[in-house]
Amino acid sequence: MTNVIEATGLVKTYGDVVALDGLDLVVPEGQVLGLLGPNGAGKTTTVRILTTLLKPDAGEATVAGFDVVRQPDRVRRVIGLTGQYAAVDEYLTGRENLRMFGDLYHLAPAYVRERSVELLERFDLADAADRSLRTYSGGMRRRLDLAASLIAKPSILFLDEPTTGLDPRSRLGLWEVITDLVAEGTTVLLTTQYLEEADQLAERIVVIDHGRVIAQGTSDSLKDEVGGDRLEIVVVDPAQLPAATEALAAVATGEVIADVEERRVSAPVTGGSATLVEAVRRLDASGVAIADIVLRRPTLDDVFLSLTGHVAEEDAA
Repeated sequence: MTNVIEATGLVKTYGDVVALDGLDLVVPEGQVLGLLGPNGAGKTTTVRILTTLLKPDAGEATVAGFDVVRQPDRVRRVIGLTGQYAAVDEYLTGRENLRMFGDLYHLAPAYVRERSVELLERFDLADAADRSLRTYSGGMRRRLDLAASLIAKPSILFLDEPTTGLDPRSRLGLWEVITDLVAEGTTVLLTTQYLEEADQLAERIVVIDHGRVIAQGTSDSLKDEVGGDRLEIVVVDPAQLPAATEALAAVATGEVIADVEERRVSAPVTGGSATLVEAVRRLDASGVAIADIVLRRPTLDDVFLSLTGHVAEEDAA
């Protein structure tokens, strides 16, 4: 599979602050790569370098085979960018904003008119196309901003926290659009502060901290790194915690932890639902009365905390 984005040893400093410290990155064609990391990890700096808005102090990067430092104009012709803040003009209408972006790309007016109609329909903005953006909601502005980044039909799309500040319904709508774009062959590099967003959209995830890659893989492989599944039970009677602990130890793959105050016993396990059934059988044989039982798969929040030592950005905020 062809890698359409490649970065090697990227370094960027701002005075004494090291934003990127030898970052390596590859993005295969036609996939979504999720770039995760705590605040200040270097996500936005990476996007700015790859989209030619910033020059690295060291290292190399190519996008669609073009060097981002030596061939910035060639890079800009094949990419689209949606930054953290909508880059649209609130004094223009939605249609006029798309026309402005078409002019900036030096596209033919006839093409821009036709493409604008298509994008306004696709992003559910046709009814508001000729209204000033001052009347648009935050979600509408964000959808128009994404539409503007697609005016030239880029094959590579950079989305820097595209759904920040959106309500859940607007966020889901943008997820659908991104999924459709990838199905049509678009390559997407996505930075996000919502871990479930990466879980939902990204085929591969790269976790960075202090400007370095500290982990990468699929969502499932990263979750496996923090210990796989956990079986958790809550007993009715705290006096049965020792018996419950002994029962779960028979199916556990590691240390069984008992919490007297919460009346909870937790154990790492493998085998999914079959292990759950076996655990219930053993607890029943031991006469342990259960108030609750759950087989818990690690979340990306768990991965995030385990790898970086930080809570997710949304929690920190």
